[in-house]
Amino acid sequence: MSIRILVVDDHPMIRAGIKVMLAKEDMKVAAEASNGPDAVKMALKKKLDLILMDVRMQGGDGLNALGRIRLDNADLPILMFSGYDNPTYIARAVALGANGYVLKSAKRKELISAIKKAASGEMVWTRSGLRRVSGFLATPRLGIDIDVSLTQREVQVLKYVVDGVRNKEISDEMEIGYDTVKEHVQHILRKIGVTDRTQAAVWALRNELV
Repeated sequence: MSIRILVVDDHPMIRAGIKVMLAKEDMKVAAEASNGPDAVKMALKKKLDLILMDVRMQGGDGLNALGRIRLDNADLPILMFSGYDNPTYIARAVALGANGYVLKSAKRKELISAIKKAASGEMVWTRSGLRRVSGFLATPRLGIDIDVSLTQREVQVLKYVVDGVRNKEISDEMEIGYDTVKEHVQHILRKIGVTDRTQAAVWALRNELV
C-alpha cells in the first residue's frame, strides 16, 4: 500500500515538484495545503500516513500547526521540510514532537529515505543533529543537574532510543519481551520528566549517557 502523504507548503511549484517526485515511489500525495490552519483541518479529516510540512508559510506557521496537530494526534508521523537551517526552528520541531527536520536542499534520496523512516514510526533525528540543538531546548526538567536514578537496563534501553531504534528491534536486540521494552520506555520518560522519545534522547545526550 502506498504511503499517503499530506504535503503542506505555500509554494504551488514546490508542492507540484514533490508530487511528481513521490509518484515515482510507493507514495501518494493524498492531500495538499498551503498553510498551517488548513493542514490542521486536513490532518483531522484525511486518512494519512505522514505529513510533510514547511515551517514558514504565509497564512499560518508550520510549527504552530505541528503543535496543534499533536494535541489531537500524537502518533501521526510529521516531517518538517524547510529551507531554513535554523537551530531554533529545529529545536522547536524536536520539542513539539516532529519525527524529523529535512532541509529543502537535501538530495532526493535523503528525502525519500526520511519519509519512509518517519512513516514507519521512526525518528529521523541524528545524534549530531540533536546535540546541535540541545542548547536551544527549554523543555521541563531537561537540565543536566537533575538527579535521576535509572536502572542499568533502563540506561541500555535509552541508548537504543537515542539511536532511533524501535521497540520491536530493541526487544530483539536485548532478548526481552516487547511489552517489557514499552514499560522500560515509559519508566524512563516519567523519571526524567519528558513526554516523548526525542526529548528523552536529547536528555541522554546532554547528560552524556551515550
